[in-house]
Amino acid sequence: MDGRFSQPRPRAPLGSSHPNAAAFRCREAASIMSSERAPAELLLHTPAKVNLFLEVLGKRPDGYHELQSLMLAVDLEDSLEFSRDDTGELSLTCDVPALSCGPENLVLRAAEALRRHTGVTHGARVHLCKRIPMQAGLGGGSSDAAATLIGLNRLWNLGLSSADLAAIGATVGSDVSFFFAAPAAWCTGRGEKTEATTMGRPLNLVLACPVQGLSTAEIFRHVRVSATPESGVEIRQALTAGDLDELGRRLFNRLQEPAEKLCPAIAQVRHALAGLGVAGCLMTGSGSSVFAVCRDRSEAMRVASSLGAVIPTVPLRYCAAAVSPAVIRGAD
Repeated sequence: MDGRFSQPRPRAPLGSSHPNAAAFRCREAASIMSSERAPAELLLHTPAKVNLFLEVLGKRPDGYHELQSLMLAVDLEDSLEFSRDDTGELSLTCDVPALSCGPENLVLRAAEALRRHTGVTHGARVHLCKRIPMQAGLGGGSSDAAATLIGLNRLWNLGLSSADLAAIGATVGSDVSFFFAAPAAWCTGRGEKTEATTMGRPLNLVLACPVQGLSTAEIFRHVRVSATPESGVEIRQALTAGDLDELGRRLFNRLQEPAEKLCPAIAQVRHALAGLGVAGCLMTGSGSSVFAVCRDRSEAMRVASSLGAVIPTVPLRYCAAAVSPAVIRGAD
């Protein structure tokens, strides 16, 4: 389970305890941020996401596509370390050399958006430990941006609500708002409008990530909008009821077809997973990651082992989706 799921490089701890959250929820974190004294340093863990359903309804006048999506946070996490910078400078470092730490990075874009919204000139140093694969449809950049808004809101003692942070996040990226409604939400508009969704039972997933990444913009250029879009009603009902077999039958992603043409490994992985008796499998987001919904943890471990024997070159990971997301905590 190496490759694109590599562990972050160890760094000195910021404090005596580290949080171990499966997912975060801003509405819960906001009460902590407004009631505690601002820390000098902070460590946050932030989850990946998968799309259980994704339909493209058409292109909007602003150039984005109108979407409907059912999204789920999973316990594959990046971590971000924040510390105050009294010079007013914003800086970012990362343990993955291939990732740009320049102003186009969503972490810095989120930080600048927060400063514009509040008018503050505070600075911060951020270090990103990257575990969520890039260009994989897992929302790592958006998740990092959401965590940045939460972390700096507390570090700078701004006292903004989760609704405030979600609105700022929507200006940074389409998926950022989801992470304020995690662990599960129905997302519309370009993805920024969210409605929290109940999960009837825990989900056990196997996540496979082909080495080839895909450009979101490239996939959307090739998508064909259907005159009769798929409905997400049934899959939302299945998730709420905890009916895994029905959930598996209702998995859908409009972007899967164009992505498989650009990256044949996606179809190879998906067909291999389908042959292992899982409840269902699907590409997430704009790819290239594929996930399988399994009926329990033991089935997930069996599937991961079997797939690893069939396609040994594709990194695999067992993931769990949280039913009760934990509050984000700072380092003591």
